[in-house]
Amino acid sequence: MSAPSAPSPLQQAIATLADRRSLGERQTTEVFGAVMRGEATPAQMAALLMGLRVKGETAEEVAGAARALRDAMVRVEANGAHLVDTCGTGGGAVSTFNISTAAAFVAAGAGAVVAKHGNRSFTSKCGSADVLEALGVRISLDAADAARVLREACVTFLFAPTFHPAMKHAGPVRRELAVASVMNLLGPLANPAGVRRQVVGVAEADRAPLMAGALARLGAEHALVVHGRVGMDEIAPQGITDVWEVRNGRVNAWEVDPADHGLAVDDLAGLSGAEPPANAARIERLLGDGRQDPAGLAALLLNAGAAIYVAGLATSY
Repeated sequence: MSAPSAPSPLQQAIATLADRRSLGERQTTEVFGAVMRGEATPAQMAALLMGLRVKGETAEEVAGAARALRDAMVRVEANGAHLVDTCGTGGGAVSTFNISTAAAFVAAGAGAVVAKHGNRSFTSKCGSADVLEALGVRISLDAADAARVLREACVTFLFAPTFHPAMKHAGPVRRELAVASVMNLLGPLANPAGVRRQVVGVAEADRAPLMAGALARLGAEHALVVHGRVGMDEIAPQGITDVWEVRNGRVNAWEVDPADHGLAVDDLAGLSGAEPPANAARIERLLGDGRQDPAGLAALLLNAGAAIYVAGLATSY
């Protein structure tokens, strides 16, 4: 009788998680590399994702998984000291119009170079790709065209399925699990243009420090991880927003009170999201003359200011 084969690195990782022990960053990169190459079975992928979620992911594990996604992605050539992204995790308890997408245009107008990474909606009525498509933007640019548009217009859209084809291997398992996993955190950490300055909105407050720790490990130059306490994955114009500022490997926590900036609103219903055509029309109005939409304008300015700050175009928020 032949001896049983040695467990694979993926099987070893699952066994470690079953004992509620954490994986190392390099080990996590290795096992998620197998997932991205399509080498993991559906059962193994489900065990890996749920093992991490039940144990509780560490910053090392999130960073390691993000490195695997970065290794597998299609890259976009981009340069510039003011290169930023405004991609968040989505999934906030408060459904809003596409604030971070609108903020990307304002930041670009102020001198930032914005490589906006995003996707269609999963949890809301309208994702960044949906609203941009409604605005007439061609979202399915390849790497060469995306880089050209970025050079010419200082803002481009990077449609996640185009640049992360390896994510298709995990898609069916994620849909069947129907539970948020580490995969929900990876998109903002794997911008195809290699941005090192970004604003990341996080819907779940307890996962925001995790994202900040991962960004620090991944070498972010300057990033803000934000969570509005009212349930927004943006800087909220009502109540306090918690901020984790990442700068050259260090994380500093602080708060934003919109009243300090004269941008507090009384009713979040004024930020409600709608279908793509309505959200697109609202963004056009805001970018033209936002004074008729004070709630939308407040949210836009708070979040555009954050992007301008991390881009290095302002010395403070």
